[in-house]
Amino acid sequence: MSHDTFLARQPIVDGKHNLIGYELLFRGSSHSTTANVDDAYQAGLNVMAATLFDMGTEWLLKGKLAFVNMDEATLMSDFVSLLPPQKIVIEILETVEASPELLARLEELKAAGFRFALDKYRPGANVDKLLPYATYIKLDVAELGQAGTTEALRGLYKLPARLVAEKVESREVFDWCLGLGFHFFQGYYFAHPEHLMARVLNPAHAVILQLLDKVRKGADIKEIEALFKNDVALTFKLLRYINSAGFGLSCEIQSIRHAVSILGMQPLYRWLTLLLATAGTHPASPAQARTAVTRGRLCELLGSHYMPKSDQDNLFITGVFSLLDAMLDTPMDEIMDRLIIQDSIADALLTRTGIYGPVLALAEACESQDIGRIEELANSLMLSSEDVTKDHLQALAWIEQLGLD
Repeated sequence: MSHDTFLARQPIVDGKHNLIGYELLFRGSSHSTTANVDDAYQAGLNVMAATLFDMGTEWLLKGKLAFVNMDEATLMSDFVSLLPPQKIVIEILETVEASPELLARLEELKAAGFRFALDKYRPGANVDKLLPYATYIKLDVAELGQAGTTEALRGLYKLPARLVAEKVESREVFDWCLGLGFHFFQGYYFAHPEHLMARVLNPAHAVILQLLDKVRKGADIKEIEALFKNDVALTFKLLRYINSAGFGLSCEIQSIRHAVSILGMQPLYRWLTLLLATAGTHPASPAQARTAVTRGRLCELLGSHYMPKSDQDNLFITGVFSLLDAMLDTPMDEIMDRLIIQDSIADALLTRTGIYGPVLALAEACESQDIGRIEELANSLMLSSEDVTKDHLQALAWIEQLGLD
């Protein structure tokens, strides 16, 4: 069993910031820059294939796909056949040579139902032989620059392939790429946008933060009910949630107090945490919300290997809250001043220290594709690469089940 294969992922969104898929990457070790088909990478593909199939056919539906990087050796291997073609876009790395053998292999995979994306496209005699196979063409706009990107696009507009801008790091770059006609976008702007100014929390956020504080401190249900009554939308969401089919209640719950009593304080706290993460008003908030909630679930799953349930709940909250500063355009220390939480959670959020800090740091490393950091933190937490990879995939699957679109 491999102990040095990890998953990294990055969201791919459309022009309205709706998620259409993730780029998933496996690396053999912290020293790998490409995915070589050795025992480690084979193990990674096996983990991915097994996890995808174990989770059934729903988690990547609704137009959401998994873009998987492959070099020539991987494309020519039998491991590709492990992957479900309806869920997978094979992302052909820029190092792949368009040999007759490779083109024949692409024909086989195309016949099996696979789609292809060209990674870091630059015009050239070799890569242009691959254009007829491409459903997606990805351009690294940071590497190409404005002139290089504009020039590379000239010959692509006439093709049926969808254009994906990679390395979109700011709103300005996103707007520019949108104007050039890119269909999809990928970059830290969507998962880790930079904010240069603080903004006052809007009333909905403020009420949710107050409720979280009350629930955490075990306030009287009358105080909690009063806060709900201050926000009609919040009350509606609570009653809709408690009356959903998942609870299997025999009668409809119409009062806030009854709903809170049935739900319970810890589940209510968890629900409010999710609500806070998905109530952003910034244009990038859908992708941010997905990142935050996925991170919370990943932290929870990572902690499940060695922590009790109460700590797992705290890890979920830690992960979700770790993006509040970006989502609310407010410094984390100011958010902590408004929300009384356990010191162990605060330590993780502010300094990545304490018992939860390393788990949060590991989840962040998975997102940022920092393979060396993943190895270091996983080893310190006595977690195998298989544990980390499977937990990451499970977290990605879980976000789809929430229906946050």
